[in-house]
Amino acid sequence: MIARIIKIISKNYTLLDDEGNRYEALVMGKVRLQETPLTGDLVEADLIDGKYAIQKILPRRNRLYRPSVANVDQALIVMSIKDPDFSAVLVDRLSFLIANEDIEPVLIVTKTDLGISPETEKLIREYEEGPMKVIRTAKDTANEEILPLLENKISVLTGQSGAGKSTLLNTIEPSFHLATQEISKALGRGKHTTRHNELHQVGSGLVADTPGFSSISFDRMSVSDLAQSVIEFRPYLGHCQFNDCVHQNEPNCRVKEAVEAGKIPRTRYDNYISVLKMIQSRREKYL
Repeated sequence: MIARIIKIISKNYTLLDDEGNRYEALVMGKVRLQETPLTGDLVEADLIDGKYAIQKILPRRNRLYRPSVANVDQALIVMSIKDPDFSAVLVDRLSFLIANEDIEPVLIVTKTDLGISPETEKLIREYEEGPMKVIRTAKDTANEEILPLLENKISVLTGQSGAGKSTLLNTIEPSFHLATQEISKALGRGKHTTRHNELHQVGSGLVADTPGFSSISFDRMSVSDLAQSVIEFRPYLGHCQFNDCVHQNEPNCRVKEAVEAGKIPRTRYDNYISVLKMIQSRREKYL
């Protein structure tokens, strides 16, 4: 049987097949020696003595480390208008990290009922006019675009603390909140000795129960990785005068020309340069 791991509690695994059936499974020792199974992994499992045993982990398309999930299709970046204020710096840094893992970033703007300043409206419109999908939501409303967005995909949530990540999912799928509460009670508050990771069915998709990235770090990203991870840059990459152009001070840079022509928002470029300098500084320390 080929199925997907949707829950891991200690050494116990729950599998989900294409028909929506769930099975409890264990992992064979030979698999553990090769790779640690993650939620989101597609696996081959055999029925042995009435219990499924995971025999093989199929190749992963990608993986996240925090939360630990494999084969993620999209990350929903949840940002509020106020309390906390909208941050284009945080949106961009998260989207760079997400795109670098071959995951599609989607921007969800919450609390739009609180009123949007002209400055924030300008920033949001820049995203809406670019390649990233943007959805706006207000209090107690789950925008009808969100549920279809999750269909047949593995999603994770990230963004500001207090921006409404949990509220957003609970509005769409109330059982999501109940399921996560029950597992928290079962494991006990503050206990980290039992490994628990789960993908919940929300609509016809799967959503990680641990919202977002616990830290924003570019330690694993190179300069060339960064440029590839700015989705607004992609139409212009490979067309600069120099093959190793990092779109900073080089002449005849197509990315910088696009910024000057208004085809790439200057905010995006400035946030790229900020992260670029962080990576360059890190490299210099290692030399």
